[in-house]
Amino acid sequence: MMGSKERAFGPLPPVSLEDLVPADHFYRHLERTLDLAFVRELVRGTYAGVGRPSIDPVVFFKMQLILFFEGLRSERQLLRVAADRLSLRWYLGYDLGEPLPDHSSLTRIRERYGLAVFRRFFEEVVEQCLAAGLVWGQELYVDSTDDGGNAAHASLRPRFAVEAHLAGLFPGAVPGMPSDGDRQDEGEDAAADAGLPPPTPLPHALTAAAQAELAAAAASRHDWIGEDGRPDRTRTSGPYRRVADFWASTSDPDASPLRPTGGGAGLGYRAHYVVDGGKARIVLTVLVTPAEVQDNQPARDLLWRARFRWKLRPRQVTGDSKYGTAENVVAIEDQGIRAYVPLPEAGRRPGLFADTDFAFDA
Repeated sequence: MMGSKERAFGPLPPVSLEDLVPADHFYRHLERTLDLAFVRELVRGTYAGVGRPSIDPVVFFKMQLILFFEGLRSERQLLRVAADRLSLRWYLGYDLGEPLPDHSSLTRIRERYGLAVFRRFFEEVVEQCLAAGLVWGQELYVDSTDDGGNAAHASLRPRFAVEAHLAGLFPGAVPGMPSDGDRQDEGEDAAADAGLPPPTPLPHALTAAAQAELAAAAASRHDWIGEDGRPDRTRTSGPYRRVADFWASTSDPDASPLRPTGGGAGLGYRAHYVVDGGKARIVLTVLVTPAEVQDNQPARDLLWRARFRWKLRPRQVTGDSKYGTAENVVAIEDQGIRAYVPLPEAGRRPGLFADTDFAFDA
């Protein structure tokens, strides 16, 4: 006989989330292996000593991890998913009848912390991976991925008009206005005025001419990490200019046109990565830039950052042909590191065979 299920719901029996989440669940494993207690000290300076208790910073960063692991794109979507997922409630520490934080609170917390806190959080997790022996360090991979932004081509307007509007709303948000780097320089000048001793110079064997050459090179290059991935639009290389040099989105000014795909071109960003070549494939360095920034531009900054920040001595660097510029290959090889990077057609020397010159004959 065919059965018919009645929809009748009664009060929940006495049950605990500890009993409902399987012992081998992913988030139980994450809770055991990644201790986030360090974040409270990391963000202590952003809170007042008195007042109403805030959302636990550990809970906030757990939510950021859930956003990544679940492939969610907004805090609104995160809270909707967490509301009816037992495993997520268990990981966050919220019981079935306990209300979750509001999404607007998460937005305000993220803005208050700022990029520097998130960088320190990322680096602390990498340090835990190093301590656990998950980083090999003998080979580094470089690559990037495109991330779509919440902006359409219809929102593009002349860049000078968008930047003028932003300059009126947020001083320092556009070139020519005081930036974080300018404020840092001002702080250093103030320290000098206060009579503090200058930094102790490191010992070196460079001549005055070599020091001047290095200083000139440092002044002429663009510091991708120091500028948080923002391109320098005041400098141009030849007559070629990108669309993003003249047009900006009114809804997302940092986004720029992505590479065209089957579904057409949109606006968004490019995430650049340096990944360890060990079995765990630990991401060592990340930089997000507008989509217009080519893969080869911040590659050296990211590689040197990964090397010196984590004290690595890689034997080789591997990347696809987008990284095969003469500057990148020479810089890597000069450091005694093999550059396993295919050169584009324009960079191949005559007389050398390409992989397309060979046909497979079974």
